[in-house]
Amino acid sequence: MDNTFNTIGLIGKYNDQHGGDTLISVGNYLLSRGCHVFVDQGSAPDISATEFEPVDRATIGKECDLVIVVGGDGTLLNAARSLNASDVPILGVNLGRLGFLVDVSKEQIEETLDKVLGGQFVEEPRILLHTTIDRGGEILSENNAFNDVVIHKSHVARMIELECYVDQKFVSTMRADGLVISSPTGSTAYALSSGGPILHPSLNAIALVPICPHTLSNRPLVVSGDSQIMIKVCDHEQSEVLVTCDGQIGLSLQIGDVLRINRTDHPVRLIHPEDYDFFDILRAKLHWAERPS
Repeated sequence: MDNTFNTIGLIGKYNDQHGGDTLISVGNYLLSRGCHVFVDQGSAPDISATEFEPVDRATIGKECDLVIVVGGDGTLLNAARSLNASDVPILGVNLGRLGFLVDVSKEQIEETLDKVLGGQFVEEPRILLHTTIDRGGEILSENNAFNDVVIHKSHVARMIELECYVDQKFVSTMRADGLVISSPTGSTAYALSSGGPILHPSLNAIALVPICPHTLSNRPLVVSGDSQIMIKVCDHEQSEVLVTCDGQIGLSLQIGDVLRINRTDHPVRLIHPEDYDFFDILRAKLHWAERPS
């Protein structure tokens, strides 16, 4: 059979036996289609099939034409960050509730894979954020975020003070519980819960959404995705301040630390079924237009 994608990498949710069973089913089906199948070595302990070659993420990114992520949105977020430099397209298979990113259901896996391998799919580029943390002129950390970069206090009910700059222009000094710097993909996550707008995934934009701001006129701000954003930690009233990327990478911040956020040069390449509709997912996830019982 002629396939659009011939070498395919599989990434599953870590230490998930149920997901491992689905991973095996997907891998075996791909083998039946004549594909060469790699499996992420972090997922390999969860599967018993020997036909799949366990490799690291770097090899998956270098050798594969397509990566299939079996799990939830969190699993895909992790995969997108680690594979971004490889520019490999990613397809998400959903194991549980409907996801914003993993939109192929278990019941439709073979049907969807048939179409995708036959070239019937939609490819959607999405912004990935990159953040650096500068402490006294030294780069303390660099990380990517597919959803958002969040500066927030830990468990103490005290506000933090942040200075915000966009393209080296001062925007405001903010006193709040924190700040969400969100990609369009992340606009339906923490940013939405904090009162931010929903951004269509195709937009080249970044949202800055305050978390419980002290001044109610301090509203969410949407800027160009080409913007260079700088956030300086000014004060935190003795409560611990943290920065997290996609809720999965965390680091403690100090007064005077500077965060610089911009989009990466390479977008995340998501693969969807041909009938993918972002608004369908919004209606299902947010229960829009439901009649009251």
